[in-house]
Amino acid sequence: MSEFRTHTCNDISLEDVGKKIRIAGFVDTIRDLGGLVFLDIRDMYGITQVVTSKDSQDVDVVSHIPIESTVSVYGTVRKRSEDTINLKIKTGKVEIYIEEIKVLGKRTMKLPFELNSNREVREDVRLKYRYLDLRNKKLQENLILRAKVIQFLRSQMIEQGFLEVQTPILTSSSPEGARDYLVPSRLHKGKFYALPQAPQQFKQLLMVSGIDKYFQIAPCFRDEDARADRAPGEFYQLDMEMAFSSQEEVFKVIEPVIYNTFKKFSTKKIGEYPFPRISYKESLIKYGTDKPDLRNPLYIIDLSEFFSKCTFKAFIGRTVRAIKVSGHMSKGFHEKMLDYAMSIGMKGLGYLEIQEDLSFKGPIDKFIPEDLKKELIKLADLKPQDTIFFIADNKKRATELAGQIRDELGKRLKLIDENVFKFCWIVDFPMFEEGENGKIGFSHNPFSMPQGGMEALNNPNPLEILAYQYDIVCNGIELSSGAVRNHNIEIMLKAFQIAGYTEEEVKTKFGALYTAFQFGAPPHAGIAPGIDRMLMLLTNAKTIREVIAFPLNSKAEDVMMGAPGIVKRGQLRDVHIEIIK
Repeated sequence: MSEFRTHTCNDISLEDVGKKIRIAGFVDTIRDLGGLVFLDIRDMYGITQVVTSKDSQDVDVVSHIPIESTVSVYGTVRKRSEDTINLKIKTGKVEIYIEEIKVLGKRTMKLPFELNSNREVREDVRLKYRYLDLRNKKLQENLILRAKVIQFLRSQMIEQGFLEVQTPILTSSSPEGARDYLVPSRLHKGKFYALPQAPQQFKQLLMVSGIDKYFQIAPCFRDEDARADRAPGEFYQLDMEMAFSSQEEVFKVIEPVIYNTFKKFSTKKIGEYPFPRISYKESLIKYGTDKPDLRNPLYIIDLSEFFSKCTFKAFIGRTVRAIKVSGHMSKGFHEKMLDYAMSIGMKGLGYLEIQEDLSFKGPIDKFIPEDLKKELIKLADLKPQDTIFFIADNKKRATELAGQIRDELGKRLKLIDENVFKFCWIVDFPMFEEGENGKIGFSHNPFSMPQGGMEALNNPNPLEILAYQYDIVCNGIELSSGAVRNHNIEIMLKAFQIAGYTEEEVKTKFGALYTAFQFGAPPHAGIAPGIDRMLMLLTNAKTIREVIAFPLNSKAEDVMMGAPGIVKRGQLRDVHIEIIK
């Protein structure tokens, strides 16, 4: 017999009646009925009721054990009386009559919050006492699911012939889109390691090494601000790369992996499969974002050219986007949407209601000439009782604002189907973008292959160059980003030159790749689905922190461990750092 237990708290049934067994766990509840004392003992697997009576020498001890203490209980399994059967738990037809109980770990401090209750607890308190928070059944289920999902992802990659390779955590700093976490070197004064934002260069170097198909469950470190779907500090992704492969081959590998995972671990429906493909340009116009939520049936149309022929000065010379909504809406609804529009920085929200005779009613009706109204009806496919909303601004702002209005209309009109996952590929990203300072920079991944190779890079307008870059989006959340890599040193140097880097800078910042590609590199491509975001979707979690065992808070602090924290002067001296006050 085990010193602490022979059974878990979920592993007892009517077949065990009459047997002497031992269980161990946390004291979940105590009910003292004056002579009869009932305890619910909880472990990771379930709950078992144990009981003692006034005839037992343990009755006084049992009734005074603090809740959440850990105990070991030895006794005889017996049937519960008919009036005490609890069918909500697996062990609800049996109980253990206590013959011996040992307190293994007594709780001596007051609980900072009530465990396993429906009461709201401030997140900072929950994170400070995360080890108590993790006793919550829902969070434990999230961690169990996380383990199963990672195991399933790993098995699918191995079945497809991928080799799991671990890449370094201590590496060099490189400009990959976010701030690095830096680690000072003790042995090399004034020099720093960086934690990898992603294993990007290493996985490409593995391709140069002759590893044909690589993957790993990779930790990534980025000094970024927190969002509901982004954890500051570190996150994990299913990182993969394939040699001698194209965009289509990456899609062929990863699409069923994602589909099978969501199908296996969720009861929700999955939308169109294979996943539909939407170009970056189309996505911005039709959905106002490159992360569209396809559960929302509303879409955006571009009416800039149409309004250039009208007399409404607020729209002339601007990008005008419109969203058609079917069904009657109250005046109060319009007012609430106007309030929302003002809250996101819009100066107003124009709209037209379509009457039964297809005439217009609304604040901008008088600015549309009669001979153009039929054209608008045709352009927007307007029907009686439709309402069409208008958003006008410069191109970038009009796109963003229209996307936000589309999302808000979808929520307020309850158009979002919460019981489905809708995936899509966003493809044909621009290779470059213009920054606020007017300088040309990479829009996505600097290591991507331009569509058309070197010839495309000779385009006098870099903003017209497309790249072999692609994202998987699910329900408005970017799950993964990938690309066909630039394995040709000359094309790579030309791309970086357009983005403002000299060959010497490329050599300095990406020295390993710069050198390796000159020894003959295979064409290669890859992608990296985010595991935390997948789990957030699978568990319906409100924030990504709910699927991470020990997350940082929204300020990138570990309030449980006290990180970041102050270190001793001697430790700073060892790594050649002095803090200037």
